[in-house]
Amino acid sequence: MRIRARVPFLPTVTLVFCLPWAFAGNAAAQTTSPQARPALTAGDYARAEKFLGYSTAPLVLRGPVRPTWLPGETDRFWYRNVIENGSEFVLVDPAKGARLPAFDHAKLAATLSIAAGARYDAAHLPFTQFEYSADGRSIAFTIEDRNWSCDVAGASCSSSKGSGAEPTGTEAVSPDGKLAAFIRHDNLWVRNLATGAEKPLTTDGVNDFGYATDNAGWTKSDRPVLLWSPDSKKIATFQQDQRGVGEMYLVETKVGHPALRAWKYPLPGDETITTIQRVVIHLDGPRVVRLRMGPDQHRGTITDDIKGRGTGTDWDDVEWSADSTQVAFVSTSRDHKVEQFRVANPETGDVRDVFGEKTATYFESGMGEANWRFLPASNEVIWLSERDNWAQLYLYDLPSGRLKNQVTTGEGNVTQVVRVDEKSRLIYFIGVGREQGGDPYFRHLYRVGFDGKNLTPLTPVDADHDVFLSPSGHVFVDNASRPEQKPASVLRAADGRQTMALEECDISRLLAAGWTPPIPFTVQARDGVTDLYGLMFRPTTFDPSKKYPIVNSVYPGPQTGSVGSRSFAASRGDTQALAELGFIVVQIDGMGTPWRSKKFHDAYYGDMGDNTLPDQVTGMKQLARRFPWIDLDRAGIYGHSGGGYATADAMFRYPDFFKVGVSQAGNHDNRVYEDGWAEKWQGLLAKQPDGTSNYDDQANENHAKNLKGKLLIAHGTMDDNVPPYNTLLVVDALIKANKDFDLILFPNRHHGFGNEPYMMRRRWDYLVENLMGAEPPKEFEFHPRPVAR
Repeated sequence: MRIRARVPFLPTVTLVFCLPWAFAGNAAAQTTSPQARPALTAGDYARAEKFLGYSTAPLVLRGPVRPTWLPGETDRFWYRNVIENGSEFVLVDPAKGARLPAFDHAKLAATLSIAAGARYDAAHLPFTQFEYSADGRSIAFTIEDRNWSCDVAGASCSSSKGSGAEPTGTEAVSPDGKLAAFIRHDNLWVRNLATGAEKPLTTDGVNDFGYATDNAGWTKSDRPVLLWSPDSKKIATFQQDQRGVGEMYLVETKVGHPALRAWKYPLPGDETITTIQRVVIHLDGPRVVRLRMGPDQHRGTITDDIKGRGTGTDWDDVEWSADSTQVAFVSTSRDHKVEQFRVANPETGDVRDVFGEKTATYFESGMGEANWRFLPASNEVIWLSERDNWAQLYLYDLPSGRLKNQVTTGEGNVTQVVRVDEKSRLIYFIGVGREQGGDPYFRHLYRVGFDGKNLTPLTPVDADHDVFLSPSGHVFVDNASRPEQKPASVLRAADGRQTMALEECDISRLLAAGWTPPIPFTVQARDGVTDLYGLMFRPTTFDPSKKYPIVNSVYPGPQTGSVGSRSFAASRGDTQALAELGFIVVQIDGMGTPWRSKKFHDAYYGDMGDNTLPDQVTGMKQLARRFPWIDLDRAGIYGHSGGGYATADAMFRYPDFFKVGVSQAGNHDNRVYEDGWAEKWQGLLAKQPDGTSNYDDQANENHAKNLKGKLLIAHGTMDDNVPPYNTLLVVDALIKANKDFDLILFPNRHHGFGNEPYMMRRRWDYLVENLMGAEPPKEFEFHPRPVAR
């Protein structure tokens, strides 16, 4: 991309490449000279560094509990517990009410040290995961490339060289554990994990029209996207058609000729975007059965990334019947407004439309993962919809597609269906906003009948609950906490009764280090009526007689908010660390973010340039009226990705309110960001005869001329999530408008550079110098270290 300035004089621009050399930065926009200003020392920064995650995490002991349920069991589990000077493994047997060591730590450490020729102790074993043998008398784990087995009494340990047959991170293992599917040259292959034998399952896959392809543009991998049938004999997947789809280009920085990276990355308004052709692959033969329907959009009921959560390979919005004779799925329209629930015959490819739903804005099936359930045994479907302004569950008749009854009602959302007990006709789900008077973002576990009767809350403590149900559903681990309250982990029966205390988090060392919790607060939204919730961070040396600049740590959504989880966290990014330098830092979940009503979430649909900023500004003004130690004349803002977009937007739309901003990796114009994101939240791009479109106002470059304050922009040159051209469009507009600004380009960095030491130091320096009016220490050096957990 070639960018030229069309003004006779260039503005002052600080362009910094993250190399051993750098240009000098701009002088701060202050009336006093640097010598006359107060100065922060390296000691001040070092004190702030103590509140970053790598410093605080080791100070939190015992909990929360993350259970690993024993295979072949229903309720027994083990978990790894961080204790003083190390860790321990705990085995819990709910039937016996027993909480015991998972094995003899000391004896196993001694025996393993001799066998491995290394030195280990009971609290520092060289593994974090293990598996019990079928009889429970030994455990198996891996150290580097060797597989180990030790008896639980610690009397003996033996090892063997890894066979190489173990599944890799780019394979999808069958339910019976015998086969692993993977992609090779655009075709799907399968490998026998016992013998290593490989064979192709498809042969007609070609470049840009391959099988099980994991590419949503903004995220991609070499893993296959598919769903094995329960009997391990079939695979539901697709052939992804990217032929004719526009490409994204990035160039690596290196000595000599640069290396070009190119991949398919559709954009809003593109005539040709990625589609999928659904297939079922039968391993006998093998043979491919194509579903008898047209191509589907590369879309899901949650987002456009159709694979499951995390790094898994499961295909979202697809479910097999337990007997592997039917496969159900949901087709989503390009604009996310129309959903169609369908059931296919994997033998013939015949597809039956069961029911559909259409919305005025966008459809979502809960949070994080699709929350409908296919129940062919009872000829029913559990469906999640926001049609009554809240995310509720509905029960449909599978043969007819008719609605049988609404399952959940009233205010509050279902966010995740965690278990369906078909025999007892009970649904266990996570819900928010259903408890009157509590924080509407706190998660609780509930149980309700298919008929909508006997809704029962199962987590009585007024807190956020991170729960883990056992495979049987008889018990669950409940980790309860709040942002300002440490976690307590208990075991509960299916009816919510506490049956065993597991862990109470120990934060004594954290408190001794000076840590103070964030302060939850409530303000009113732009409408003067709706409550908004947020967190405030103050210096641990807070003095109410002083005036502090206020900094907004922003993420506008629309898929999440600034605060994020309401669970306890010793550090939330660098919010407390930044506050420690002498700022009041706030996070506010404005209108247009999720987990409230549908109306609340729709607040700026079709107007992404809103970025919750009216709520951020009014919320900060209310806090300043409430707390006289907030200096609203010194208001700053910073954020990454969507937060970087909102930060620059704030500096352009509210130039008299926000004086300083640090914008990182922003998607400043969603016409240069992936298609599924913008087309869901902004709508399909509609061009007018005069050349304008419904996307013009959301583009930050169209408002850059309004900049008055100090703005630092940063981007990674190899950002394959939000391409750096988003930032360069804003840079070009600022140059054309003859505006002073600062710019850092991180060569060869991807999207996640925001917490690199250099970026964090420059962010702190920028706010200290330009908002606080102080001199930062010269080139402070952080000392990050891995967190031993």
